Amino acid sequence: MAFDIEMIKAVYEKFPSRIAAARNVVGKPLTLSEKILYAHLWDGVATTSFERGKSYVDFAPDRVAMQDATAQMALLQFMQAGKSKVAVPSTAHADHLIQARVGATKDLQESLNKNNEVFNFLSSVCNKYGIGFWKPGAGIIHQVVLENYAFPGGMMIGTDSHTVNAGGLGMVAIGVGGADAVDVMAGMAWELKFPKLIGVKLTGKMNGWTSAKDVILKVAGILTVKGGTGAIVEYFGEGAKSLSATGKGTICNMGAEIGATTSTFGYDDAMRRYLRATDRADVVELADKVAEHLTGDDEVYANPEQYFDQVIEIDLSTLSPHVNGPFTPDLATPVAEMREKATKNDWPLKVDWGLIGSCTNSSYEDLARAASIAKQAVEKGLTTKSEFGINPGSEQVRFTAERDGLLKPFEDLNATIFTNACGPCIGQWDRAGADKQEKNTIIHSFNRNFSKRADGNPNTHAFVTSPEMVAAIAISGDLGFNPITDTLTNDKGEQVKLDPPTGDELPSKGFDVEDNGYQAPAADGSGIEILVSTDSQRLQLLEPFKQWDGQNITGAKLLIKAKGKCTTDHISMAGPWLRYRGHLDNISNNMLIGAVNAFGEKTNEVVNQLTGTKGEVPATARAYKAAGVSSIVVGDHNYGEGSSREHAAMEPRHLGVVAVIVKSFARIHETNLKKQGMLGLTFDNEADYDKVREDDTFNFIDLASFAPDKQLTLELAHADGTKEQVKLNHTYNQQQIDWFRAGSALNLIKLQANS
Repeated sequence: MAFDIEMIKAVYEKFPSRIAAARNVVGKPLTLSEKILYAHLWDGVATTSFERGKSYVDFAPDRVAMQDATAQMALLQFMQAGKSKVAVPSTAHADHLIQARVGATKDLQESLNKNNEVFNFLSSVCNKYGIGFWKPGAGIIHQVVLENYAFPGGMMIGTDSHTVNAGGLGMVAIGVGGADAVDVMAGMAWELKFPKLIGVKLTGKMNGWTSAKDVILKVAGILTVKGGTGAIVEYFGEGAKSLSATGKGTICNMGAEIGATTSTFGYDDAMRRYLRATDRADVVELADKVAEHLTGDDEVYANPEQYFDQVIEIDLSTLSPHVNGPFTPDLATPVAEMREKATKNDWPLKVDWGLIGSCTNSSYEDLARAASIAKQAVEKGLTTKSEFGINPGSEQVRFTAERDGLLKPFEDLNATIFTNACGPCIGQWDRAGADKQEKNTIIHSFNRNFSKRADGNPNTHAFVTSPEMVAAIAISGDLGFNPITDTLTNDKGEQVKLDPPTGDELPSKGFDVEDNGYQAPAADGSGIEILVSTDSQRLQLLEPFKQWDGQNITGAKLLIKAKGKCTTDHISMAGPWLRYRGHLDNISNNMLIGAVNAFGEKTNEVVNQLTGTKGEVPATARAYKAAGVSSIVVGDHNYGEGSSREHAAMEPRHLGVVAVIVKSFARIHETNLKKQGMLGLTFDNEADYDKVREDDTFNFIDLASFAPDKQLTLELAHADGTKEQVKLNHTYNQQQIDWFRAGSALNLIKLQANS
C-alpha cells in the first residue's frame, strides 16, 4: 500500500463527475481547494454548497502519514480499533526521536541505543497492520512524503502540523491528531469544518537573494499567527508557476505558522519536473489527463476577490529577503531593517549558531543555494563567525548532495552535518551551554521559533529566514548583516562581498541513494504479535476513558488560568519529553508546565484548592483526580497553536481535566480535545476571562441538555460566597457530542463496531 498508483488512478477517475456536480450546485467557477475538497467527499455525502467556516463535512482522505513521536499514541489507539489492516495507504516515519549533538553517525547510533524499544514497537505494529515504515535516518517525514507519496489533487492527513508541506505538490494535506488518523486508518469518514479560502496572488519573479521562504515570511507578517485559522491558503498567478515544487512546499509548510488548515498550489510544470525526477512519471501521465481539474478555474484567478474570502497580492520581483522573529514566526523584518530593529529592541546582534534544514528547507535546491554561499566564503577567504549545523531532509537528498559535492563547502567551514531528522527544529538538540540560559541569538531555516523551542533556553532569540540567508548571516556572525549591500573582511584584510546564491532546482544527474530506509509491511501480518512490557517507561497500552454520566459537571476546581501565548509546546513540551510519547501516564508529568499562570505569572506553579498549598501543575491535577474532583483549564487567545500533538489533549483528559475554556482555539487542538471526550469551549464575552478567580469552583448549569448551536452556562462560585454566570460557546455538532457522551471518539468507534 506504500506506492499505490492504482489508488491515484481511482482518485483521478472521480474528479470530472464530482467537480461537475459541485460546479452545478455552487453555481459558479471553483477554486482548486474547492475542487479537491468536493472530489474527496465521503461516499453518500450530498454535494451541496457548504457554508465556509461553518459546515462540518465528512471527507475520504487518500492516505495517512505519521511521525514517530505522534505515531506511538496513534498506533496504540489503532490497536484498540479491532481492525486487521489499515483501510488507506499509511506510513510512519522515525524522524523526531533522533537528538542532534555531535554529528550524524554518532547521533543516529545513540538514538538507536536509546529508542530501540520504541523503534521496534513502531516497526512491528507497521508490519502487522500494513503500514509502511521509514526507519531512523531515512529522513524527515514531510520531505520523504514529498519525494514519494504526495500527488496533485490528493487529500492526505498526517499526525504532524507540517503535513501541509505536501501542498507543494498540489495536495490538500492537513495536520491532525492521532485520533483523526485512527478514524481514517480504520475506514471511517474524516470530519472537517469546510474551510474559508484565502487567495495569494503571486506576480513577477524572484531574483537575487530572495527565495520561496521569503514569500511565507511576508505572508506570516501580514496574516499573523492566527490570520489563516480555519482557512485554506491557495497560491496562484504567474509568480506561483515560477517557483520550484520544493519552494512551493516550503511556503505551504510554514502555512501552519499562520494557523491555516492547509496551503496549496495548482498543478504546473514545476510539479511535473519534480515528479519525474523522483521516479513518478506514471503520476504525471495520470495527472495530465485531468490537469484542468488540478488547478482553479480561469475565472477564479482572473477575478479572485469574487471567489476568495480574502486576497493578498505579492510581487516577487520587489519582495525583499526577510528575517522573522524572535519568539514568534510572524514578526517579519526585511533584512535591510534588521540592524536598526535589533538594536532598538536589545536583541543580541552576535549570532552564535546558524542552522539549515528541518522539514521546511531541506531539499536539494535548499542545500544547493546555501552551499553556493558557503563555497564563496571558502574561495574568498572567509571563515564562519558562528557555529554551523546542517540537517538534510532525507537520505536521498543527503546521498545526492554528497555525491554532487554540496556538503563539502559546509564541511570546509567546520559545519556539523546532523542526521537526516528534525533535530534542533523540535528541541531535539543537546546544545552545549544551553543550561546556562544565557541571552543569545541563533538563526535558522526552520518554521517555528517559540521560546525554548530549539534548545530549551528561554533566552535564546531564534530568527527564521531562508537557508541561503542563514549561511550568509552565520558566516558574518552578525544578525544585522545584509549581504545585498554589506561587505566582510577576509583573511587578507580585504573587503569582500558575497554574490547572490545559485543552485539547481533538481540534481542534473538525477537523485540517487543506496538505501532509502524504507521497510515494506508484511503481506499478512496476522501472525505478528505486538509486545509491550508492563514495566516499560516508554510505552503503555491504553485504557478507555470513562463515559460521561449524563449529569451536569459540578464542583470542578480551577487547575490553571493560562495567560498569553499557550502553544502545544507549553501544554506538552517536546525535547527530552519525546521519549515518553508512547506512555500516557509518564508524559502527563509535563502537562502545562510551560504555561504562564495568570495568578503569580509563574510557570508550573498553581494553588491546590484542597490544601491551599502551591505545587506543580501535573501534581496538582493528580491530587484533584485522586480526590475525585474534576478540574478546568482556562486560557487566552489561539490556545493550543503549534504542533498537532494530541498529547496536549490526552494528558489533561488523563489527569481529570473535564473542560478547557478559552478566548479562542487553534483548530487542531480544539479537534483533539473533542476527540478525547473533553469540553473545548470559548467565552461568549471574552471579558469573562477576567472574572475567573484563582480559588473558583465551577458548576455547569445546563450541560445535561448539551446540543449543537446551543450555548452552555457556567456558574463561577467564588470563595467569598458570591456567584456569577457566564455564557460559553462551542462548535460541537451531534457526532462530536456523541464523542463526548461516549468518553472519546475511539470509544464511539468501538461501540458502533460492537453494535
